[in-house]
Amino acid sequence: MAETTAPAGGMKPSLSLTGITVNAMALIAPGAFLWTTFQIQASQKGGSTAPDMWTGLLFSLVLALLTAYSYSELARIYPDAGTGSSYYFAEAALLDKEKPQHQKWARGAKLAVGWISHLYYWLYPAIMVGFMGILFGYIYSAMFHHTLTYIPQAAAAVALACVCGYIAYRGVTGSTMTSILINVIQITCLILVSILFIAYRVGHGHDVFALASAGKVVIPHKLMNVIYQSTIAILLLVGFESVTALGAEALRPEKDIKRGVLLSLIIQGGICYLFEYFAANFAVSNHTATFTQAAVGSTPAQHLTGYAASGADPAPIGTMIHNASNAVIGSGTGTTVSLIVAFTVLIALLGTTLACLNTGVRVTYAMAKDKEMPGILGLLHGRFATPHGGIIVLTALSAAIGVYCATPYNVDNITQVTVASNTGTFLVYGMTCVVALVAFASRHDKHPLKHFIVPGLGALMNIGELFGVVYLAITAGGTTSTDAYKSIAIVAVWIVLGVLWVAFNPNKHHARGLVEDRKRVEAPAPPPVVPV
Repeated sequence: MAETTAPAGGMKPSLSLTGITVNAMALIAPGAFLWTTFQIQASQKGGSTAPDMWTGLLFSLVLALLTAYSYSELARIYPDAGTGSSYYFAEAALLDKEKPQHQKWARGAKLAVGWISHLYYWLYPAIMVGFMGILFGYIYSAMFHHTLTYIPQAAAAVALACVCGYIAYRGVTGSTMTSILINVIQITCLILVSILFIAYRVGHGHDVFALASAGKVVIPHKLMNVIYQSTIAILLLVGFESVTALGAEALRPEKDIKRGVLLSLIIQGGICYLFEYFAANFAVSNHTATFTQAAVGSTPAQHLTGYAASGADPAPIGTMIHNASNAVIGSGTGTTVSLIVAFTVLIALLGTTLACLNTGVRVTYAMAKDKEMPGILGLLHGRFATPHGGIIVLTALSAAIGVYCATPYNVDNITQVTVASNTGTFLVYGMTCVVALVAFASRHDKHPLKHFIVPGLGALMNIGELFGVVYLAITAGGTTSTDAYKSIAIVAVWIVLGVLWVAFNPNKHHARGLVEDRKRVEAPAPPPVVPV
């Protein structure tokens, strides 16, 4: 195939189906998220929802698949979306309508989707930086047998964020090769760790396990707890839609964007995650999951086991791997095996952060080119053809929020940012499902199942997740309720800032639409006037 050159001042198409898929797969890094989110999931509502961890993941996977199909169908009919993704889709769906009263809502729809998407795209990499800082502290403590203080741990998180930012700055091609390597390492490690957990459970039937049988892992215990767990589990699956923002860099966007969206989610979420979470929950026992909670004030130190230990332990999966390895492979192997896995998780987090920085700024770039965001975010590097202005700003923001999540570490800080990001995700996914309903409502190729039932169910499930976040804040009590309220406050503040920006944007009268611009460019030139 001949090399595709970039249009002047634009991005260079270079991604095949493989490149598109692995960039999305890097965001859905299975080994990394089991390690990093297991504590948050185990600690929710004092551990009472933990038995529904696997079913909550399954609920999120169904939601993600419905949403993914809506994204893929929109990408099919709007292959020129480029970096705009759902921001472009929202505008195009309304401008394609014949009635002026529908078209006039196009700008409001795209601004709502574009602005809210930043709660997800700009908080998600910050969460990854926080996870990297926490994991770096775990690795240091395991290797040198003393706890890393907050300042060097924060410095490590910032340094890792800058490394990812630099690679993203230089272009998406190098990021793709990095993502391929990371996915191979992660999936291999995932299979081995899952086999270790299952082998432990099979060979140690005398333990007191948190869940009595395999059926207890996969059968829902309480519907509301499934929804509660899914409000965190969605963090594991987001990223499939990010490749729709790589349309400007895809060699065949009309075909490969749709395939990449669905393939990445099925491989990582439908196969890897379900297997991994089954094995981990299957193995939680009084011997695998252990943690000694230090004395606080007049409260004495406590030795915890099971989900209670996993909810208090900053690295519960590391502890489980350590204990299971000592029992299955041989005494003294636990530290070595857990460190090897920790290093692969750190590598995966680097790849995930890199993928976040690559894709997260592309919708921002599209909005800035529309003059709906500050101009610095619309700068494109002359040599690397990357939106480097946005990458620099996002890297700095991710480092700052990541330090808040990681130092001083407590599960509440990172839970607050995670739930805020996930709430933004539910809003964007829900709105995009509605956009799919609108886009296909008057098309001749609409299909009742594909273009009404699927996006309709996707919208309802996303609304259900939003309800779950609010209901959790009201009813959970304790730190879980406080964290949920703070997450909702973050979302509310961002929405208010969006309203203020739209009202006082100095370029609002010069703002233009991506769709309108493209139609003007693609419109045939008028016939020349022939003198009589």
